[in-house]
Amino acid sequence: MTDEPIQLFRSESPTLRKVDTGDAPSGRERHEQVMFDRRELSTILTVYGRKVADGEWRDYAIGAGRETATFAVFRRSAEIPLYRIEKRPKLRHRQGLYSVVAATGHILKRGHDLAQVLRVFDAKRPRLVE
Repeated sequence: MTDEPIQLFRSESPTLRKVDTGDAPSGRERHEQVMFDRRELSTILTVYGRKVADGEWRDYAIGAGRETATFAVFRRSAEIPLYRIEKRPKLRHRQGLYSVVAATGHILKRGHDLAQVLRVFDAKRPRLVE
C-alpha cells in the first residue's frame, strides 16, 4: 500500500460522477454514479454526530450506485441499518431528491431540501423516567 495523494476534481454535475470501478477492461467506458457532495455529507454528518453523542447511533456506511447514493446508519455494525438517507436524482422534479427510509422500508420523510428532510431525526422520542 503506497501513500498516494488524494486527487480532487470538479465534475460537470455535482450529483453524477464518472467512476472507474476497476473491474472493466481498460478502454471501456466508465459509468456514472450518484454521490453525495461535500455540502450534503457535512449536513448528514452533523446530524450523525449529534446522534452518536446521544448514544443512539454507532456506525455508518456510504454507498454509491447508478440510481442512488445511500448513507446508512447502524446501532451496531452487525445489524441491518436503522435508517437510510437516500439521494435519488430521478425524483428531483417529482417527490424530492432526498428521503429518509426506516429499517422496515417505510419512507419517513421526502423532500427537495436535505436539511428539512433530516429534521425527522429532531423529533423527541418518549423515554422512560425513573
